Amino acid sequence: MFKLAHISDVHLGPLPDLTFRELASKRITGFVNWHRNRIRHLFPGTLDCLMKDIEKRKPDHLAITGDLVNLASSLEIEAVTAWLMAAGDPKDISIVPGNHDAYVPGAYEKTSRAWYPFMRGDDSPAGWLKDHGCFPYMRVRGPVALIGCSTAVATPPFAASGYFGPRQARATVNLLRAAGEAGLFRIVMIHHPPIRGATSMHKRMIGIRRFAATVSSGGAELVLHGHTHLNTVYWLKGHAGPVPVVGIASASQGPGGSKPVAAYNLFSVDGGPGDWRLTRERFALTADATDVTLAETTHF
Repeated sequence: MFKLAHISDVHLGPLPDLTFRELASKRITGFVNWHRNRIRHLFPGTLDCLMKDIEKRKPDHLAITGDLVNLASSLEIEAVTAWLMAAGDPKDISIVPGNHDAYVPGAYEKTSRAWYPFMRGDDSPAGWLKDHGCFPYMRVRGPVALIGCSTAVATPPFAASGYFGPRQARATVNLLRAAGEAGLFRIVMIHHPPIRGATSMHKRMIGIRRFAATVSSGGAELVLHGHTHLNTVYWLKGHAGPVPVVGIASASQGPGGSKPVAAYNLFSVDGGPGDWRLTRERFALTADATDVTLAETTHF
């Protein structure tokens, strides 16, 4: 049995001091939003609580589906890099970026370079190459193929949309087919929910139909996403039947807000090709924010 933990929307805090030059961009709107709204509900302590509980359950791998930073400043990227290295070996943690990780022009390149060890495919070069890009990538761990896709793009103020383009779609189909032929359980990681209506228009993923065709053509057993800060299960059409598309609350969300408290998914994969068995246990922060408890169990 293979066990995969899934968290998303880390939004590692606190927000560092920013220079006037850094704030002379879209960051000013995010800076104001942080101090007026997010700071009251996103707490580093909740993330620590989740990570301790995950460590206690000893999963084989950890998947993080984006938004590790808030405004993608240099100090934030450095802090997340240090946090990732403390969380575990890069071979045991796989990440994909979110819109906050590409918050302003140039941020996507910085985060990709800094976090490359955690999103380097098994057949990717040892060093990050700007022209090579990272996505999609594939990592094989036991009976599982983890396929990371990126929807992260810099957007104008008050927008948080993502993009899944034709080049990435073609490459993802090829990886999915290769993993299927190898008899692997295929898990696609992406930040924006690839489901129409799952979020508002200014936060949507552009390329939803393209992604659905990718999964239908290439085949997959599970899709993981973040972005909405909600605990959700949707479905996409697949080769052998519906494919679950699972979202999770922000890993830093404290109690008292409009969104669900911090949570993580723990997936158990058993069986083999043609007889895969998938169970999800969702663990969530308690009301007093001092512990984590089992909130839901789902057999897919």
